[in-house]
Amino acid sequence: MKKSIFFLSSLLTFSFSSDLSKYVDGSTISIGKSRDGIKIYRIGLRKDFKNRYLESKYGYLSGYYELTFNYWKGKTNHNKRNYGIALSPVFNYYFNLGTIKPYLEAGIGVSLFKNKWIDNRNMSTNFLFEDRLGAGVRVGNFDFSFRYMHYSNASIKAPNDGIDIWIGSIAYKF
Repeated sequence: MKKSIFFLSSLLTFSFSSDLSKYVDGSTISIGKSRDGIKIYRIGLRKDFKNRYLESKYGYLSGYYELTFNYWKGKTNHNKRNYGIALSPVFNYYFNLGTIKPYLEAGIGVSLFKNKWIDNRNMSTNFLFEDRLGAGVRVGNFDFSFRYMHYSNASIKAPNDGIDIWIGSIAYKF
């Protein structure tokens, strides 16, 4: 875990001062919990879409790509930890309210986890889909959001226990 956090923090630092900035324009940190007590920690890199769609006086549709490292901590001693990476395109509808931009978001991405188990949940595959619905507000370079996330293998293989998470995030745009 310490090596992974060191690697990601080094990558974030490198992105401030290199050509990586054309691929990454923000970082994010998230903390959440499942209904049955599994804790979720995420750190990631983001890249905003360059285009706006359905633009009107009320708002516009845009979004971002997010690459995250995930750490799940269970509450039992059996299958207590899991690690993974995820990549998601996320679509946001921003409302035009001046410098404060509230938004709604939705996205479906992919993830790859080290273990197929977390606590007593059998995910059956290391590959999982990552679905999200949320809301947030962008204020200057900061982005605050709260979302519902669901991880499952979409019944590729049974059993498909899945996991539902409520998670808060803070992002910073470079």
